[in-house]
Amino acid sequence: MRLAELIAEFRSITRDTVGDYFFSDKDIERWLAQAEEEAAVRGRLLHESENPAVCEIAVTAGVATYRMHSDLVEPDFIGIVEHGCGRRRPLVLTSTEELDRRMPGWRDRTGRVEYVLRDDVSLRLVPRPTTEATLALEGFRLPMRGLASGRDEPEIHRAHHRYLVFWALYRGLSQPDAETLNVEKAADAKAEFTAYFGPRPDSDLRRSTRQDEPHHNVAW
Repeated sequence: MRLAELIAEFRSITRDTVGDYFFSDKDIERWLAQAEEEAAVRGRLLHESENPAVCEIAVTAGVATYRMHSDLVEPDFIGIVEHGCGRRRPLVLTSTEELDRRMPGWRDRTGRVEYVLRDDVSLRLVPRPTTEATLALEGFRLPMRGLASGRDEPEIHRAHHRYLVFWALYRGLSQPDAETLNVEKAADAKAEFTAYFGPRPDSDLRRSTRQDEPHHNVAW
């Protein structure tokens, strides 16, 4: 569905179709853009493995920490390509606690990169690299095309488009306006959106994907 069609669907449901609109097109466009981002994060709908702007980071000798592209939400592969080698070599995603156990003194080591630490926005290579290289990433990302004109379509699959309207309804009916505020219908719309795309992962769940800890048997 095109943006203009999604706006028309919103107006049909809210009966905001004639005269001076209660909701402006600009506000509905913004809520629909937010809806596509929410859907992409909740449903892991957009996977990127080709775009160099998202998937490649130049590595400089002596520099350990690199910022990821702002649209890359959840990398599921992190590798490195050394100069002169055409193949990407996977790096081990780990934690500082695990590195303290495996490689004492790792903070001061330099050499061939083997491990990577990830926080919400950046990657730290361990040991610190001594040569130039390229980080090769793949993962789930946010929409990048945006919704700017009536002919634009959401980047996620067409089968999901109409469900974006539920988020716009939730946002619109939650506005502190005496003529449009409807807390009950806003909650219903948000519930419909969540039922389809799933709950938003909280910070604890996202943190759990930032390391790949080995499992150890515990003797009782």
